[in-house]
Amino acid sequence: MASHHHSFRAAAVQAAPVFLNLEVSIDKAIALIEEAANAGAELIAFPETFLPGYPWHIWLDSPAWAFQFTAEYFDNSLEYGSVEADRLAAAARDNHIMVVMGLSERFQGSLYIAQWIIGADGRTIATRRKLKPTHVERTVYGEGDGTDLSVYDTDLGRIGALCCWEHLQPLSKYAMYAQNEQIHVGAWPSFSLYPGAAYALGPEVNTAASRVYAVEGGSFVIAPCATVSADMVEMLCTDDAKRAMLSEGGGYARIFGPDGQLLHEPLDPSTEGLVYADIDTSAIAVAKSAADPAGHYARPDVTRLWLNKSPGDRIISGTPAEAGATRIIEGDDTISADVNSLPEELALVDTVTRQHV
Repeated sequence: MASHHHSFRAAAVQAAPVFLNLEVSIDKAIALIEEAANAGAELIAFPETFLPGYPWHIWLDSPAWAFQFTAEYFDNSLEYGSVEADRLAAAARDNHIMVVMGLSERFQGSLYIAQWIIGADGRTIATRRKLKPTHVERTVYGEGDGTDLSVYDTDLGRIGALCCWEHLQPLSKYAMYAQNEQIHVGAWPSFSLYPGAAYALGPEVNTAASRVYAVEGGSFVIAPCATVSADMVEMLCTDDAKRAMLSEGGGYARIFGPDGQLLHEPLDPSTEGLVYADIDTSAIAVAKSAADPAGHYARPDVTRLWLNKSPGDRIISGTPAEAGATRIIEGDDTISADVNSLPEELALVDTVTRQHV
């Protein structure tokens, strides 16, 4: 019988983009892709919104003050199908490496926190958007939909991705676990905001979230994490109050095994570079033999997850019946519907069999 296990080297990025400069940030990303490939990596993962950088300005002052960055941030966000996007796809192909890029996605008049999984042949495996932007991120970005909680078969195994505090959403995590995710890319923006004033935003909590995800899901977690550069601080921190809210550094890139073990020596938080780990998915079977939360360790007779994978299309052509419209009746604490009338994309995920009902 052919083995269904995969062994490969993975790299996680710990670096700052060239903030608000898409073209030069892509230059830097390509250099990191080449470095990882030359070191034998078959997958490289980038931080949240590495292109064109995380919008730290929204956390530093009023929306009116932050508005000065809006147009430039929009113009330097990445649009799929553009020349800039083609450069990234070509870099993946030319270096024979899978790339999971974190980006601010520009689509028509809106932006989305996104992750783009590019195969080693340069073809798109998947694009996804953060399901719910966190706190003031909602002043910049739109929301994803149920299709963004998906796991994909690839030559390296079953791969999925989430961003930042999506790792604190129990139901979203469970949706990923239930799809037999083996390699998870958890992208983070940097842990240098509000130092000493907001413990939940700091490195201890958030690296723990990546580690717990690995143990809960029985998967390898590749967690790239950006740094904040001196140039970013100079641009955004225009007074002492802002300089107290955002610090340089903050990089905590990590790669964890399915038992929660850290698989490499970490870089100093102020250092840019790559961390590497050797992945062997056969270790997942050992981890899940003790606890498979969407398998033998589940109790679907007590708790189950309802995952709606219908695309969040804004405009649907045709009659309501043709468009698959479904009447959902809302009660005090529950949402109910006739399961037989639901469109195919709206499924009750059985936590043991993972079959669609």
